[in-house]
Amino acid sequence: AGIFARDADTGEAIWYYQFSPHDLYDYDAVNETILLDLPIKGQSRKVLIRPERNGYVYLMDRTTGEVLSADPFAPITTTRGVDLKTGLLQYVEEKKPTRGKALREICPAAPGAKDWQPSAFSPKTGLLYIPHQHLCMDEETVSVNYIAGTPYVGANVVMYDAPGGYGGEFTAWDPVNGKVVWSIPDHFPVWSGAVATAGNVVFYGTMDGWFKAVDAITGKQLWQFKTGSGIIGQPISYKGPDGKQYIAVLSGVGGWAGAIVAGGLDPRDKGAALGFVGATQDLPKFTNQGGMLYVFTLP
Repeated sequence: AGIFARDADTGEAIWYYQFSPHDLYDYDAVNETILLDLPIKGQSRKVLIRPERNGYVYLMDRTTGEVLSADPFAPITTTRGVDLKTGLLQYVEEKKPTRGKALREICPAAPGAKDWQPSAFSPKTGLLYIPHQHLCMDEETVSVNYIAGTPYVGANVVMYDAPGGYGGEFTAWDPVNGKVVWSIPDHFPVWSGAVATAGNVVFYGTMDGWFKAVDAITGKQLWQFKTGSGIIGQPISYKGPDGKQYIAVLSGVGGWAGAIVAGGLDPRDKGAALGFVGATQDLPKFTNQGGMLYVFTLP
């Protein structure tokens, strides 16, 4: 999985970069690409920022495709880093899947350090706000017979919390210096998107149904509201016809991460939902199925 830069007028490929060559862990590149002009080593660079499923925040020159930095934002055991001279991801040999061999402590797990849930950048703070997972997995490859129309994986997978004992985080990231500024751990993977406002407030949701507002500079929680279901949607901000600013978010747990609730799966089967049930066994105790739109006004 990778990213193309193309001439918008002709469609000609300008450059291409592959984040996880010969992807071994389902780290397909589904993440957002944020285009910014940032001061890098004393000069302004046209860059793109991409927090990837493989666990690294990539900072790239968007005109050439050069990888300027790739720093970890979650626990990683599958790779040693990114070689900035070649741009290649450096795999750890002993963590490569081998048929008939069980591998332990593969971090990040199959959903990656971050899945599709979009982060938000604030030009006021210069920080990127990343909702993401904090998960590892055990995996054993198995032989499967192909039957048309039948899904198969070819592996037994169980996911669980990474070191620290929690399944997700909401992280403020400094893209210029490549480091975490602050981070808020959460019991479950943080599967919602984020939105940053001009008032230095950042909003995001949790899988157990809390919609939260935090200080963009310090990460201090300012407010929270319990919705009727887990939040995996993208909050938005808009100006209403009355001139007021509103924040809206859809509440309704589901998808891969919320399959245990949405699909009514047995929490005793840790391998269900391709292993995700192992990381969310107690989610049914905290939230329910549902589908609701919540709209809030800002003071």
